[in-house]
Amino acid sequence: MFRRATTLLRQPLMGATSRRFSTDLPAAPVEDSTFVEAWKKVSPNVEAPKTPLAYMKPRPATPTSLPSKLTVNFVLPYASELSAKEVDMVIVPATTGQMGVLPGHVATIAELKPGVLSVHEGNDVTKYFISSGFAFIHANSVADIIAVEAVPVDRIDANLVQKGLQEFTQKLNSATTDLEKAEAQIGVDVHSALNSALTG
Repeated sequence: MFRRATTLLRQPLMGATSRRFSTDLPAAPVEDSTFVEAWKKVSPNVEAPKTPLAYMKPRPATPTSLPSKLTVNFVLPYASELSAKEVDMVIVPATTGQMGVLPGHVATIAELKPGVLSVHEGNDVTKYFISSGFAFIHANSVADIIAVEAVPVDRIDANLVQKGLQEFTQKLNSATTDLEKAEAQIGVDVHSALNSALTG
């Protein structure tokens, strides 16, 4: 069975149409010819209105060679921590696990969980604790990281983290409703991640 897997994967599914990937699409926006043709049949004397496709910006070209640096934009709702900063690597706390992003990384969207975002620039490593968010890694070696809250790890007070972890653990043990349990569990998860950030 496994020997035939590669040949089976190459065969199109019966009745399935081939799906184009974003890298197969043209870099410049094109006119929606199907819509324009249908419009001309219905109203030949009136110019067809523009469709959303006409307003889309062309996607950036994928570089032909591997760049040496990764361009990072790290933003919060109230501030921009990094703007077009060229770095060697970032490590993001994705919900699926720690994800290292180097120049030339495949285009990806990752949901972020509470954890440490590491920005590597030469021998310097800057660490931020983030509460949640998303990372958008583009094919042109640009990473956009959007977090709800973030703080440099060196500004976290270990005593307050331990105190908060104890309080939320106590609330979780004494919770009676589902809402109280959920709120307490979120507090435990965040404070546990903060504690791991300080000790790890």
